[in-house]
Amino acid sequence: MLGAPMIMKITTERLSLPFDHVAAHEFLTKNDPYLADVITRTGEFQFKLDECDSVYESLLEAIVYQSISGKAAAKIFSRIQALGANGVCPTPAEILKTRIPALRKAGLSKAKALAMKDLAQKTIDGIVPTLEAAQKMSDEELVERLISVRGIGAWTVEMFLIFRLGRPDVLPIHDLGVQKGWAITYRKRKMPKPKELLKFGERWRPWRTIASWYMWRAVHLAGKDARKIIKLGPKKKRPPDQKRR
Repeated sequence: MLGAPMIMKITTERLSLPFDHVAAHEFLTKNDPYLADVITRTGEFQFKLDECDSVYESLLEAIVYQSISGKAAAKIFSRIQALGANGVCPTPAEILKTRIPALRKAGLSKAKALAMKDLAQKTIDGIVPTLEAAQKMSDEELVERLISVRGIGAWTVEMFLIFRLGRPDVLPIHDLGVQKGWAITYRKRKMPKPKELLKFGERWRPWRTIASWYMWRAVHLAGKDARKIIKLGPKKKRPPDQKRR
């Protein structure tokens, strides 16, 4: 705990975030000694926002990254970007004009290709909001709006809320990394059920995003020991929209 104030002092001037991370660290450190230990051991707070120019572009990238390794996804997304006239990212209209075989050739599954088509159409129809409009909407409104897109589930929207909009109070209860980090942090042998994690997370309000970030860091700090943590109950499939961390 002694290191936490110094961590916050070091990072205050470096970060430009839409939430007060210093206040978040002070609150979490004061109210949760186990989390305070993870904060101290993590060192510098390196939370970074994505820089996609639109909700559409952010979700387009998210679709590519679902359920595959980051390295493979990056290669596929670079091929998708090349399909656009500007070479940066194809517009919704360009995605709609691109045939499924071309998207498959870029490395997408048929399901992901269809998801991209639906995303493009819903962006044109105004169902997927602009970034400016999204910033004015509540978390609940955005989840309800965006999960109407084929292949986009609550987890993907939560990642968008956290890493693109920088919303401070998002707790992705189905994220395997957060579940495992919780078990490591609170010295449990098994991951919590989503409902258990949701109830526990009430103590982190209104900074559940920052607490979640440290759950991911707890997994990293644990290294190979993180493999010892097991799931509760029967085998459960990873949410289809969840990309690997």
